[in-house]
Amino acid sequence: MHARPGDEIVVDATHIGEPNREGEILEVSEANGIEHYRVRWDDGKETIFFPGSTTHTVRLQRGSEPRGSSAR
Repeated sequence: MHARPGDEIVVDATHIGEPNREGEILEVSEANGIEHYRVRWDDGKETIFFPGSTTHTVRLQRGSEPRGSSAR
């Protein structure tokens, strides 16, 4: 998986009825060939995240609104 800052990251729920976890990738880093991300999650918390098999990214199109903004 490869991502870039501004992409949305989604961690699929592992149990039925639980919501997915979503956030915005703020920074991409690599150590020893392993890519990891600084993510601002929907709850406002920021963490360093190492993606696993239940993770995927959504590449936002250029010119689209940043997460958390609203068009009015």
